Amino acid sequence: MALSSLPLGYCTNVHPGRSVAEVLAGLDRYTVPVRERLGRPVAAGLWLARTVVDELLAAPDGVGAFAAALADRRLPCYTLNAFPYGDFHAARVKEHVYRPDWSAPERVEYTARCAAVLAALLPAGTDGSISTLPLGFKGFDHPADFAAACARNLVGLARRLRDLRELTGHTVRLAIEPEPFCLLETTAETVAFFERLWAAAGGEEEVVRDHVGVCYDVCHQAVEFEDAGDAVRALARAGVRVNKVQVSCAVELENPRANAVGREALRHYAEPRYLHQVFAGGPGGVARAVDLTDALCTDPPTEFLNADRWRVHFHVPIDADRLGPLGTTKPAVAACLAAVAALPEAPHLEVETYTWDV
Repeated sequence: MALSSLPLGYCTNVHPGRSVAEVLAGLDRYTVPVRERLGRPVAAGLWLARTVVDELLAAPDGVGAFAAALADRRLPCYTLNAFPYGDFHAARVKEHVYRPDWSAPERVEYTARCAAVLAALLPAGTDGSISTLPLGFKGFDHPADFAAACARNLVGLARRLRDLRELTGHTVRLAIEPEPFCLLETTAETVAFFERLWAAAGGEEEVVRDHVGVCYDVCHQAVEFEDAGDAVRALARAGVRVNKVQVSCAVELENPRANAVGREALRHYAEPRYLHQVFAGGPGGVARAVDLTDALCTDPPTEFLNADRWRVHFHVPIDADRLGPLGTTKPAVAACLAAVAALPEAPHLEVETYTWDV
């Protein structure tokens, strides 16, 4: 097989989009110039917050007018990022991005409404994908039946996506996106949950298998110190569909004990808006911190100081080999794409660098 023949997606959650007007303004200011500078087609990987989806569906022919606006800008859309539900550009997002989780009916309804919008935006003969959060955040308290509740909601959504296909002729698939410190963060955890999900589906297992899969974010799994090629192949062996790949790159600090200059440079990446989970890999295993802080950089715990390298969930430009004294996980992008090219079906590809402004 080969990589997707669709134009590369540009994920718009890097820009504020609290209303339809603000989404279109961001496309005009950023996405269209990116396409023009690149000199080749680019797709809009849209982030449509709940307020935007509600606005589109409430207005007479709101989605039709929006589709026409995208066509005028020569920006096809085949994938949505429905991970952030609310204001992804508030002063403090951090752990709030994981609410509502997949046990909540609000998450189900928002995602179903996103699917209805996407089905109306899809080019003829094109399937769609919607990336979403990996159930919930490990730092929150969850009831004993949390995973079972998430599975029930996901089975219910799969039915609605099947019905949407029968109604519109377009297949829209959900893509659950593993992330550090979430209920699904490693590939092994993801495979185990999908096996549970398929069992929960009973006689509708094939509907779930067809409509619910994974969004593989290269940055996230690199932070986990997973090998990208091995991870993609493990998902394929387990029968988990890879519906979407977010092409992204993390920050890396090498030799933290001796690299005080690098630790000082990394300290400037600590900021108040988003979570930046930190993993420190070395002979003793992997140490973890839920967020990058000044204190972690200036006075690291022993297990962090003795590690070979740190990797930080901070999306940086995917063409960057280095950022001054800091490295990046750029090699993981090539390894991921090589493995993805061997999959039986090509997933959607989208570049995501939402921390560009911070």
